[in-house]
Amino acid sequence: MALTRRSALAGFGCAVAGAALARPSIARAATPFTRPPLPFAEDALEPHLSARTVALHANVFHQGYVDRLNLLVEGTAYADMSLEEVIRAAGDAGDLAVYEMAAEHYNHTFYFAQFAGGPSPPGPVLEEAINREFGGLDGFAHELVIASSGVFGTGWVWLSAEGEGLYLEGWPDADSPHAIGRQLLMGIDLWEHAYIFDYDARVEDYVRAVASQLVNWAAIEQRYIDGE
Repeated sequence: MALTRRSALAGFGCAVAGAALARPSIARAATPFTRPPLPFAEDALEPHLSARTVALHANVFHQGYVDRLNLLVEGTAYADMSLEEVIRAAGDAGDLAVYEMAAEHYNHTFYFAQFAGGPSPPGPVLEEAINREFGGLDGFAHELVIASSGVFGTGWVWLSAEGEGLYLEGWPDADSPHAIGRQLLMGIDLWEHAYIFDYDARVEDYVRAVASQLVNWAAIEQRYIDGE
């Protein structure tokens, strides 16, 4: 079960101190933070995610998190930190505004990067793990819907790993399993701006489409194998 936001914030720094965040790598330069360009054309995810949705999601919402983060950290100790350090430090300090903007910048960079080079099916190592933990791809899809349905309001559904084990959980707002030291493998944004134009309120269809039609599972498998 996912931690509450309060408990996740309280434990974030000690849980992940000294550990690198999961690949794909996130920009480490100090402020001003910048949004990396999309690793694909805005219309490359159609028909599952429209160019309109991708453009709004990346250019308005993700960029908005970056802009607000830069505004919040200007003139503070955070301004000399990497993104990962800001997330840890703000989590330790209970500085919710900075934590949420930094975490959402990280989350969105991760979200878009997982589509690069996709879609592709999972390879034998990850498929074996999915079979073990969820009873196969159909079982995974079923648990994915359950996990996403358990998020009240805004948040994310995350596939994460700890050792060889896999975990599929919904987390509120900007939180993720990094708060308890797990490796992120896949993340699906459940905020309405991620799907509302293309799926109305059909969140189940959206999360199934992302996992089965868009994600580069070969890259996810390599992260799982590497443990990074």
